Amino acid sequence: MSALHRNIHGTAIVLGTTGFLITGPSGSGKSALALACISEVKRRGRFAALVADDRVELTLANGRIVARCPPTIRGLIEIRGSGIAEVETLPACILDWAIMPVRAPFDPRLPPEQEELKLELGRNLPMLRLPVESLLSPVDALMALLPEKLGL
Repeated sequence: MSALHRNIHGTAIVLGTTGFLITGPSGSGKSALALACISEVKRRGRFAALVADDRVELTLANGRIVARCPPTIRGLIEIRGSGIAEVETLPACILDWAIMPVRAPFDPRLPPEQEELKLELGRNLPMLRLPVESLLSPVDALMALLPEKLGL
């Protein structure tokens, strides 16, 4: 039986021991959110890395969603308005959560309960909406939303 594969628009990162797929339309802040989270977690002395930016190859293996980077863009991330930067990456990660960057005013104010990102792989990811461009650090928001599950 062959594994299902999908190549999607998004950014995959690892913070501590948790894999995240950042999703949303072009210009929504996926790459900036990824860089901010990776930098902040590293400043706190914990592990963090980029897996893929802009395009993410997804595979379902043993019931887990695996993210990889297409070889042509491995090690690259876009800093909107500034260009493409080279960063250290991991070759793959298991994805645990999806994140959608959101900006104020928030509509709806609260996200739907048990929201999931549908991936057409036979398994979905639970989704968090994370405020960007606010006084709250994205890592602090993640730690408040996922206190036992973040792996930091």
